[in-house]
Parts: sequence; structure tokens; C-alpha cells
Amino acid sequence: MKRSILFIFVLFQCMALFAQDEAIARQYFEKGEFEKAIVYYKKLYTKNPNNRSYLMGLVSSYQQSEKYVEAEKVLLQKLDNGNVYPVLYVETGYNYQLMGKMQKAETYYNKAIATLDENPNYAYAVGNAFKGKTLLDNAIATYKKAMKLNPEFNFNYDLAYIYGEKGDIENMYEMYLDLMVERANLVGNIKRNLSRFIDSNVGNENSALFKKLLLKRAQTDPNVLWNELLSWLFIQQGQYKSAYAQEKAIYKRSPETSLNSIVDLAKIALENNDAETAKSIYEFIIAESRDTQLLIHSKLELINIDLANAHKKDNAKIETAFKQLLAEYGENTQTLPIQIAYARFLAFKLSETDMAEARLKKALELPINKYAEAQIRMTLADILVYDEKFNQALIYYSQVQKDLKNDVLGQEARFKVAQTSFYKGDFEWAETQLKVLKSSTSQLIANDALQLKLLISDNKLGDTTQVALKLYAEADLLAYQNNDDGAMAILSTILSDHKGEPIEDEALFKQASLFEKHGDYEKAVLDYQKIITFYPTDILMDDALYKLAMLYKNELSKPDEAKQLLERIIYEHQDSIYLIDARKEYRSIRGDQVE
Repeated sequence: MKRSILFIFVLFQCMALFAQDEAIARQYFEKGEFEKAIVYYKKLYTKNPNNRSYLMGLVSSYQQSEKYVEAEKVLLQKLDNGNVYPVLYVETGYNYQLMGKMQKAETYYNKAIATLDENPNYAYAVGNAFKGKTLLDNAIATYKKAMKLNPEFNFNYDLAYIYGEKGDIENMYEMYLDLMVERANLVGNIKRNLSRFIDSNVGNENSALFKKLLLKRAQTDPNVLWNELLSWLFIQQGQYKSAYAQEKAIYKRSPETSLNSIVDLAKIALENNDAETAKSIYEFIIAESRDTQLLIHSKLELINIDLANAHKKDNAKIETAFKQLLAEYGENTQTLPIQIAYARFLAFKLSETDMAEARLKKALELPINKYAEAQIRMTLADILVYDEKFNQALIYYSQVQKDLKNDVLGQEARFKVAQTSFYKGDFEWAETQLKVLKSSTSQLIANDALQLKLLISDNKLGDTTQVALKLYAEADLLAYQNNDDGAMAILSTILSDHKGEPIEDEALFKQASLFEKHGDYEKAVLDYQKIITFYPTDILMDDALYKLAMLYKNELSKPDEAKQLLERIIYEHQDSIYLIDARKEYRSIRGDQVE
């Protein structure tokens, strides 16, 4: 018994020492200290010559140190021992390739492939070994031979990936398309692989080829998969109208299919400013659906689309649409989104704040959950701020903050508390709230909180009366109240009377956003350029770069200027919240991938 315990103890000690030496060897290898790695791998391999990990660690360390003869000696010695693991032929061939002896290398590569005659199952290890060395033609030969020897094998997924790596795009597409028909569970993975070759540029050669192959298959094979892939392709390229045509075809061929993908497409189109296509989709949903909640959502979205592009003369028509929708479905829990949207419309578009507040207070009496109640309270508080009833607004915001402390809506409520305190001139309390929000789980809230905190702290220094800060808070409130003329007048005063003070870049940015809102793009450009030129280290720098880039791209037809600004975000502001969008917009201009 004692001997058994002693044996087990010694065994564990040995295992621990092996593990420790292996970790040290790997660490030296990863750090590029290959000579030191050789010492440890050699020791490990000598004590345990059957361990492939130690063997390959030693060989790789020799190769990285350009000691190819030493690696050759170890490999040939292992091959002479009999019972050869086929991957060793690949490794030996690769070592000869590194030595510049290609004829010998090919001999061993062929030996590796020949082992499949003995056992086709070797294809998995041999093929992966060739792929790992970027010996793609050998990997292809391995997989094709294995499938010929055993028709039950299917290496088409691996082959398609290799064709993509080789730049044989058409072959890759064809194999992936065949695979998606055979194995529906691979569709998601294949789409991710295809995304490396398809981008938002409609003129991209690879995208055009993929579209051509899909259309060809759709003409000869009535598989709905081709429509789904065409829709997916069009979405990647921002062609939402074309994607909608495919989704509609899919739905009409399969009436039992849900409208979920069409609903998703409407949302994507709206998020990418294609309101016309989104409107068509929602009209189609209304015509086809019998789901009350979906109908309510779609009809409300149609109102929101009209509202986004409305002028004052359109307000009466929009109000009628709200009233008709509420008359059709009633004022109940199902129509809460309509009631909230209507209240916002009454307050912010018609200045009917009393009516809006009354409607929301009535909605609070409905049997609703905590989250729905919080949404109503947030809207009610927003309207109270618009009406400059700051203390009442703070009560509602604070209730939401308390009830949903760890939710994004609760964090938004805390930010609104800070913002409302800022409007009323209570800068100290606003700053206290903002300090907490800098670590918000929502990056957007955290960014807004940081900007407002720095605005307050920067402009408190050296200005005990805080005149400029109070003026800016007043202008910010007027802009919130849609009194843009009043806001612009105060911003103009700040820029003339407080030139060179920390508040200047904030005033320029706010003024630029208002110019942009009213279509005065050239004036907006000048303000953004001033921020970029004179405040390159300020927190608003990346905001100004992105906003100006989008003006150049979308409104002023100056893609080259936009591209230069987006490049600055990508390479100089990698912590910016605009980084992902900047890369996307950059690709849409250049038509290539940005790492």
C-alpha cells in the first residue's frame, strides 16, 4: 500500500515537472527566444520521444532558428522507427522546402498523400497539416483523394475555404452553394466565410460574380435558398429595395412562412436611411399580417417615417393618423407605443404639453409592467423638461433610475437627471451624477456623460460666475425645445464674447449641428473644420471628424474629402465610438476591406 502511494506521488511529481518545463518551452517559443526553447523541448523530447507535441515543438524551434539540418536529423530518426504518423511526412517535406530542396520536399509530400491508400481517415490530419503550412494544392489533392477512396467523406467545406485562400473565387462559391443545399446547418458559418469576399461596394468583382451564380441557379432550380442568399447579398450592399423584392418572393412562395425576415429588413432599411423602402415594406406587412401587435407596430412606423420628414403644414395630417390608430385599437396596454409617440408629438411638435402630460398620466393607470411604466415616466419627464418644469421632471427621472438601477434605461434616466440639472444651472449636482455614468454599460451614454462632465469641469475653472456655461446651458435647452433661432442667437453671443475660452468648441459643435439640421451645410462645414483645426486634442475631435465626413459624403458629394476624415478616425482615434461606423463608411467609398 505504501509503495503504491509512493509510486503515485512520484508519478504526479514527474507530471508536474513535465508540465512546468513544457510551459517554459512554450513561453520561450512565443517570445521568439528559440535557442532557449530548444533546450527545454530537447529535454522533454528525450525523456518522452512518443509525445508528438514535444517533437513538433523541438522541430519548430530548430526551424525558427534556421537549424534545418538538426530538424532533419530528428525527423528522419523518427521516420526510421517505423509505425510512422503520416503528418511527419508533411513536416519532413516542409523542412526540406525550407532548406530549398524542393524535389525532396515533394517526395515526402507525396508520401503523406499516399498514406491515404492505407487508411483514408488520415485525410483529416494530413489535410490540416498541409493547410497549416499553406501548402494549399497539396491539401486539395489530399481531400479529393480521400473523397474518391471513400465517397462517404465530405471535405467540400475545407476545399471551398482553400479555394478562397487561393483566390479561386468561382470554385469557392460553387462549393459553398452546393454545401448549403446539402447541409442547411452550415449556412450561417458559410455566410460568415463569404463575408470576407463580399462588401458594400456594388461594383465589387467578387460580389458581382456571386450575384451572377445565384441568379443562374435561381433560373434552373426553384430552391428558395437562392432568393434568401440574394436578399442577404443585397443587404450587404445596401440595396434594400432589391432585398425586399427577394423577401417578398420568398414569402409569396411560402405563405406559411412568418414575416419576421421582412420585419427585420424594414428595420435595417430605416437604420440606413432608406425610408422609402421601409415604408413599402410596412405597407406590405399591413396588407398581409393578421397579428395585431405587428399591425400596430407597422402602422406606427409609417407615422414615424412621415414625421421624420414632416413640415409644420403636415402636423394636422399626422395628428389625424395618430387619432385614427388609437380609435382603431383603443388606449390599452397593446397600444402603449402609440400613446407614448402621440404624447411626444403633441408636446414637441404642437407644444400641447398639458394634453401630452394628461395622456401619459392616464396611461400610467393601465395594468403594465415595471419596464413599460418606466418608459412612460421617462417620456413624461422629457415633456416636463420641455415645459421647464424641472423639479417635477427630476422626480420622474429619479423614480426610473431607482426602479431600473442596473438597466440601460435606468442609466439613461440618471443621465437625464444630470442633463436637467445642467439646464437649470445646478452644475455641481449634474457633475456628481455624470461621474457615476462614465462607466456606464452603454458606450453611448458613457460618452455623452463624459462630454457633459468635461464641458462643466473645463468651464468652471477660471470662471467663478460661470457666465459662458450658463449661456451654453440656456442655448442647449432652447435647442431641446426646438427653438433653434433662440439657441443660435445665444451661441453666436458665446462665440463672439467668449472667444478662446474652453466653451468655444462646444458652442461651435452645437451651432454646426443646428446649421446641419436646417440644411445650411457650408456653414456647418466651417464650424466642424474650426474644431478639427483649433481643438485637435479635445473630446469633440472625433465627433467633428465623423460629422464632417458624413456631410461631405451624403450631402456635398465630396467622397475624397470624406475618405480622408474617416481615415483619421480609423488610424488616429481607435477608441472612438464612431470607429465601427467609420470603417463601414470608408468601405462604402473605397470598396475594400479595412483592417
